[in-house]
Amino acid sequence: MADIHPFPLLPGVERASRIRAAFFGDTGPGGETVAQVYGSERLARLAHLTDLYPTIVTSENMEACLPDLPDLDVIFATWGLMPLTEGQLDRLPRLRALFFAAGSVVHFAPPLLKRGIIVTSSVAANAVPVAELTLSLILLANKGYFRNVAEYRETADYGNSFVGAGNYGATVSILGAGQIGRKLIELLRPFRLRVLVFDPFLSHKDAGSLDVEKVDLSTAFARGNIVSNHLAHVPATIGILNGRLLASMPANAAFINTGRGRTVNHADLLSVFRARPDLNAFLDVTDPEEPLPRESQLWSLPNVHISAHIAGSRGGEVRRVADFAIEEFQRWMRGEPLRYSVALEGLERMA
Repeated sequence: MADIHPFPLLPGVERASRIRAAFFGDTGPGGETVAQVYGSERLARLAHLTDLYPTIVTSENMEACLPDLPDLDVIFATWGLMPLTEGQLDRLPRLRALFFAAGSVVHFAPPLLKRGIIVTSSVAANAVPVAELTLSLILLANKGYFRNVAEYRETADYGNSFVGAGNYGATVSILGAGQIGRKLIELLRPFRLRVLVFDPFLSHKDAGSLDVEKVDLSTAFARGNIVSNHLAHVPATIGILNGRLLASMPANAAFINTGRGRTVNHADLLSVFRARPDLNAFLDVTDPEEPLPRESQLWSLPNVHISAHIAGSRGGEVRRVADFAIEEFQRWMRGEPLRYSVALEGLERMA
């Protein structure tokens, strides 16, 4: 699906022909497409706001499309955006900004940023459903819901099925205070929970303003009834969550990973959770990356719950990431400060 059908102008609306825009991108890793993420209503809106190129530029049609785009000002994209080569960028001399309706920009942003081209990300929008799912798991895990359901189904013993300690006064350790970690902190505020945060880049002053306690990694695991991982996948974090940390978790604790699979040593996780049936793990990401091979022994552990990378924007939630990109574009058009632009020097911290 490479064509965007022309949209008639609404009465009284004049297309801003000075802003030449185009959609770039292949199909995303989850099967997402430009049309799926933006939807017809938002595509129509952008067709009114810009002089929109009628074809989605893909890896396959790039060479055919580039001669039409020497005056291109703006690119809109989402999951599936292919990195542009230096030669391709040379053929887009007027390109000034790329608005990305998805999260990480690490794989394509550096050559654009080095040329002074603005890149924005909708990572803050994608953080919302991840934090919402994590909140749900935290509240259910502290109640002992998953273990209770399993034991009650097995024994039908109403009075002796496991019950958790509950949420009042429980300790939640959050690993990583990026967009997702901070959104989760916000969502946890109405509940009477102690919130610990491990993040080397979080200052004690910022921790105070967030009303959380800054701790080291060992403390986060040793004290957390829940440990929720939101660390970025960078060289320094590969395998950082190891068996020593996992084994130090309190009785009946839970580990949640909606971050990146490779930050966890999965051989250690298997060993610890096999030896500690009182613990629960909720893995939305794994290593090897999704899908986890059927031969993995993690599937056999009743206290390890594996979902198919559903934490991020799915279904109608993808419209939020498109809205963030469009709103950022409109701020750029009005000359207002951007909220979600990416800086070259900050890329090494990003997943």
